[in-house]
Amino acid sequence: MAPSAFHVMAKPTGAICNLDCEYCFFLSKEQLYPGSGFRMESHVHEAYLDQLLSAHAGADEVVVAFQGGEPTMMGLEFFRRTMELEEKLRRPGQRVLNTLQTNGTLLDDEWGEFLREHDFLVGLSVDGPRPMHDFYRVDKAGKPTFDRVMRGLDVLREHHVDWNALTTVNAANGDHGREVYIFLRDQLGARFVQFIPVVERESARDVASPRSVSAGQYGQFLVEAFEEWVRHDVGKVFVQVFDTALAHWLGMDQVGMCVHARTCGSALALEHNGDVYSCDHYVEQEHLLGNIAQGCTLLELANSPRQRAFGRAKVDSLPDYCRRCDVRFACNGGCPKDRFLTTPDGEPGLHYLCEGYRRFFRHIDKPMRVMADLLRRGEEPGGVREWYAEADAGRRRNDPCTCGSANTWQRCHGGKPERKEAV
Repeated sequence: MAPSAFHVMAKPTGAICNLDCEYCFFLSKEQLYPGSGFRMESHVHEAYLDQLLSAHAGADEVVVAFQGGEPTMMGLEFFRRTMELEEKLRRPGQRVLNTLQTNGTLLDDEWGEFLREHDFLVGLSVDGPRPMHDFYRVDKAGKPTFDRVMRGLDVLREHHVDWNALTTVNAANGDHGREVYIFLRDQLGARFVQFIPVVERESARDVASPRSVSAGQYGQFLVEAFEEWVRHDVGKVFVQVFDTALAHWLGMDQVGMCVHARTCGSALALEHNGDVYSCDHYVEQEHLLGNIAQGCTLLELANSPRQRAFGRAKVDSLPDYCRRCDVRFACNGGCPKDRFLTTPDGEPGLHYLCEGYRRFFRHIDKPMRVMADLLRRGEEPGGVREWYAEADAGRRRNDPCTCGSANTWQRCHGGKPERKEAV
């Protein structure tokens, strides 16, 4: 693993958050660190930045990523100190890019000025229109948070802070792919979108929680969003899972989503006390690699035989059923944490969302091949819209919709959605 081939998601506030989202997976960390205040101390803070920048000494750009809980709960002074340390510790010629994932509820003008001044990219968690967002994303008192998130978005827009939408796909919004996508695009003005499926395994059983999106829901959600995007927004709105898929159809090795990469292990997680884990989804004692405040360095941990084996296990553990699959090149078995089903052949290790992945990747095969061919010829992939327009011209209003929903063409993707101004 080359020094520039890994990144670390820092958790300055560990499991602390001002919301109480029902599907949050950070809550289990309280069992790892009982009685902890979950706040990153100054010596860990400096060690993280120094080691990260040192490990990427030959790179022109280094990404410093902060997640939580809710990282804004550390306060602005913590992040001002971060900027001072980055300036002090960065190597000659290095440019440091900062990213922050937030629920947005604590953002105010002071935050907006700071984020714009330092060119932060902000990932804002929003799960769709008000009823869908508020279904699971509530505060500690059980009250809805949609309005507070929208106020946070107003701060970002007023201060011209670059942002993207981080949208979980769960049981509440999983049947509304097109509606959620249109809301993000038209009402929020999002131009960069990540869809993150909620998959919660109940205890040690091979059963998903009621909050989890089903495999069928997730596949249909992506298809519905894709059918809207590919007709209108290629080259204008960037959806991570669609961009990653196109990279696979182009035969690229480096893709945007680790869950669909051939191997993993390049995205480590740093907890508030300096503990480093193999992955953000594997913050468990058995995957603790070491502690950067106790004699270990990020580079050593990222390059350790243990971490390399963790990354290779993704492909090595694929069941034969997956190895024979026609969409394996795009799916790569999904995230190993969610491979808790059994294949039709009786093998363990089938991904919970397999049915949805197969539905989605098979559905997009033709348009992806069109876009890939356009790019290989040096043309814009947005030319796929003409391909769709020609096909759509022959559809009748009562034909089944191309997304496979129960609606007719005219009442689904063949009808023009009401275009509303961004809120």
